[in-house]
Formats: sequence, structure tokens, C-alpha cells
Amino acid sequence: MQKISFSELSKHNTRTDCWVAINGKVYNLTSFLDEHPAGAEIILKQAGKDGTQAFEPFHASDIIQTLGKEHLLVGTLDETSVPPNKKVEATQHQESSNTSITTTTKVKVPSLEEMFNTHDFEDTARLLMPTAGWAYYSSGCDDEVTIRENNDVFARVWLRPRVLRNVSSINMKTKIFNFQSSFPLYISATALGKFAHPDGELALIRGAYNENIIYMVPTLGSYSIEEITNQRKNDQVLFFQLYVNSDRVAAKKLIERAERGGCKVLMVTVDAPFLGRRWKDMRNKFGTDAPKELKQVKNKAQGAAQALTSFIDPSLNWEDLKWIKSVTKLPIVLKGVQCGEDAVLAYRAGLKGIILSNHGGRQLDYSRSALEVLIEVTDALKKINASTKDFEILIDGGIRRGSDIFKAIALGAKAVGIGRPTLYGLACHGQDGVERVIQILKNELSTCMALMGTPTIADINPNSVIIRNISDHISNVPTNMLSANTYRAIQTASQSKL
Repeated sequence: MQKISFSELSKHNTRTDCWVAINGKVYNLTSFLDEHPAGAEIILKQAGKDGTQAFEPFHASDIIQTLGKEHLLVGTLDETSVPPNKKVEATQHQESSNTSITTTTKVKVPSLEEMFNTHDFEDTARLLMPTAGWAYYSSGCDDEVTIRENNDVFARVWLRPRVLRNVSSINMKTKIFNFQSSFPLYISATALGKFAHPDGELALIRGAYNENIIYMVPTLGSYSIEEITNQRKNDQVLFFQLYVNSDRVAAKKLIERAERGGCKVLMVTVDAPFLGRRWKDMRNKFGTDAPKELKQVKNKAQGAAQALTSFIDPSLNWEDLKWIKSVTKLPIVLKGVQCGEDAVLAYRAGLKGIILSNHGGRQLDYSRSALEVLIEVTDALKKINASTKDFEILIDGGIRRGSDIFKAIALGAKAVGIGRPTLYGLACHGQDGVERVIQILKNELSTCMALMGTPTIADINPNSVIIRNISDHISNVPTNMLSANTYRAIQTASQSKL
């Protein structure tokens, strides 16, 4: 591989000839400018320079390989040619950091003891996080009806408490795909954890271990698969979320890396053949200080999600499951099932289970909540006499209370996944914030189980809840003020300029 001198690198500093050095390697990013998830502006600011410090805070070290962009590599940077005042050192993450993210806005962060519910973390994170990070995490697609419905649906399910039950001891322990968990909750895969905190996914996996729950490693984390899984302690259980690459060789390598990292179950995302239009995220692409050359950029309103997922195979179909089975011995679960018919097909395909999910309301607006779909799915599986012992159903999306977990379990879910709440906890208080969010949900579920007269998870059943209004999409219940006050509506183009 040829060595590139710093003087040679410096010559390639324009919109039509853009080279950038990252971690000692030089890339020709000219053709990638229009695809970059955060916009061409950020790359152009580093054109002809060493962009390591701008790259490190938000990207995994293997992101170029994950995106299939190895062909952009020009050579290695000749470190001996770099002037002393131009030398850049890669940022090293701390072993553990429990402080909130750096912000230029003066925000008084409530202490952990003052954080009583998940809404406290979300509202504080909004004030702390960079605009790009908040837009990426909080955005839903189109009018954001589904993202709101994901939480609102729980208000249409009412509880039927039983009394005079012995609830002196509450046991929330359960098994998820035969792996132990302290209660029926896991941390779902989310991308770009460094938007919340420098430790990103490293804090999430450590927090999951300390709270004895399962962590799902993402394909598109801020750290590489190896950097994340190297944090695994003792017999900690990890799942792996897979976006299937159009390049099957690259997809196979990704699965093998997850296997080497000790992941026990393969969660194949199937609800994102194309990306939904997430306006908050997309509007963030229009910077006020963009270079003049940026006017030439096409598709600059993609948002941080679009190019990140440009490698995903839109042709993925049921026949491809045979190939996935042929390259791994891990149990396979489909993530993103949204109707009874597909649940039946997954069962008949011999899979281990499914996750009912609409991708956090980020894909198709007016798609139903996972909780509503859960009823349809359990009915469909009962009709074919499917065994839920051999085929487990998980759900994610909108879980903000311990009672939400209770309702999901009552309707047939084995466990629930959360993503945004732990990211908001991470943004506010680092790893301690992640653990606090989990503890809040655990304590709320314990209280709910006690007041419902259900001392164990096995005691929770469909008779515990009233669901006759769940599919009406009409809610006359009192407004959930915490949720309503936390939600921030999409702005129009003119409002975003104010």
C-alpha cells in the first residue's frame, strides 16, 4: 500500500477532489460526499487534512468496512511527513465515564436521585444533546403518528387487579430464548451511541451486565463489534442485530464477527428494505455555515439515517433465510414483523422467534404499534397450534413504564426491548444513567405486579388486562401529560429558521 505524504494529502482539498486521512489511512471521499449521513459539509471541512478527531466521536472504527467503502482507500499517511502542528491523535475512550455529554448550553442536570421516570431522562437529554444527535434519536417518519401511537396504545389497555394474593415476594426473573434475565426487558440495538455519550455502546453493554439483562449489539454502533463485545464480562449474554448486506460475503463476515464476539442469537432486521423519511433528521442536514461548494451536493436532505443504511439489501426475502441458516449455527429471530401472516411464515420457517416492531416509528407512518400487532400474532399462531415454548415473541417500541411491560407480557410477549430510554439515560448520566433507567422500569414493574396480585411472571395472563379498545385508535382516557410534555412536534421549514 502506497504511503501518502502530508503535502500530497493537502493538495486534494476541494469538492471535486476530496481526500481525508482517518486513523493513519487516506481515503478519497469525493464520490462519498453526497452519501454521507451527516452531509458533505462535515467532510469538506476536513478535505486535505487529518480528519481523525472529527471522525472518532461518532463512528465505529470499522464503519468504512461495514458500509462496503474499502475501495475508497488510497494509501497510508506517512506520519514522518506530518508537520508537528498538524499531528492528530486518535481519541481513546475512557474505561468508564458516568458524566453527561459535553454541551455548550448551560443546563442544570438533575441528579440521578431526582430522576423518577423515563420522561425525566428524555426531557433532560433533549436540552443536553447536540442538535444532530437529538434529531437522529427522537425522529419518527412522516407525521410521526406511529411513533406517538407506540406509547399511546398502552393507555388503551386497562388493568384488572386481583386482591388477597400473597405478594410478599415478587419474582420478575425470566428466560429469553432460554437465557436468564433479571426481568423481561432487554436493551435493543440502536445506532450511533456516541451521539449521547463518548462511551456510547460500551456504557450500554456494561450497564446491561450490571443489571443482569441482555444487550443487543447493533450492526451500526459507534464502536466496532469487537470493541463492544470485548466489554463482555463472564457469562454475559449478548444478541446481535443484523442488517443483511447486499454483498453476501460482507454479510457472512459480519455474522462471523458477531459469533466470535460471543453473541448467542442472531436478530435479522426485516423492516428496513428502504429508509423511512424522518423529517427532524433530514432537516438537520441544512447547515447555516455550509461551504459554497455544498450547493453542488445532491440529496443533501437524507438525514443521518439514510447513508448509514445504504448497504442494506432491499431484495431480502423469505428464500434468503435458507442462506442465513447455512452460514450460522446461531438461533435466528426476525426483527420487525408486523402482522399475523408473517409471524406464521416465520414459525413455519423454523426460526427461533420474532420481534414485533415498527422500527421505533421510523419507517412507515400509520403502521400499527407492536402491542396491537401482538394480539393479532398470538391469535394467528394459536390457529395453527404453534408452540410458544419453541417460538418466542418479543416486542419493542414505546415502552416507558413498568406497567407497559406488564401489559405486553399479559398479551403474550416473552419480553420487551427498549432503545431510546437507555440512550437518554446515557446522555444525562453516562453508564449510571443507563442503569438508573433500567432500575426505574424494574421497580415500576415490581410494584405493578404486586398491586395486580401477580407475584411471578407466570401469573401474568390475558385476564389481567382489558383490551377491547386497543384497535379503535380512539382514546378518551386522561391525557398522559408526561408523554405529551416531552414530545416535540416536527417543525415546518419556516419554523426551523426562527
